Amino acid sequence: MNFKSYSPEDTEKIAYEIGQALKSGDVICLDGDLGAGKTAFAKGLAKGLGVVAHVTSPTFTIVNEYEGRYRVYHFDVYRIEDPEEMYEVGFEEYLDSEGICIIEWADNIKEILPSAYKQVTIKKNIAKSDNFRQIYIEEVNEWS
Repeated sequence: MNFKSYSPEDTEKIAYEIGQALKSGDVICLDGDLGAGKTAFAKGLAKGLGVVAHVTSPTFTIVNEYEGRYRVYHFDVYRIEDPEEMYEVGFEEYLDSEGICIIEWADNIKEILPSAYKQVTIKKNIAKSDNFRQIYIEEVNEWS
């Protein structure tokens, strides 16, 4: 799937629609440059999952948890230097739960991601506008 966003609000709205369709155990991996809109996308996903709390990027805490239709685990792994560090925060337990995992900077821990997940890549195009984003979403399943 391919989407065009012209503002942070557009990005949240696109993610909201996707969030409404997520199911227990889904893992969503977000990648893009600094300022691309990963956190805006995560906020929209959380709203689509029924989260009413204020969603912020867990840059220094690695994971924030929210209540919604499912438990939502929002990771920011920007500061992770070695994917093995994720085991210290109980990453496997989060993945094995019935909640939804949203992972910003997922490429940093690619080797420990589950075999199936939704990959969201957000690309800026400053030539079109400061706020223009191209959002690419694909299903990744290494077993198929």
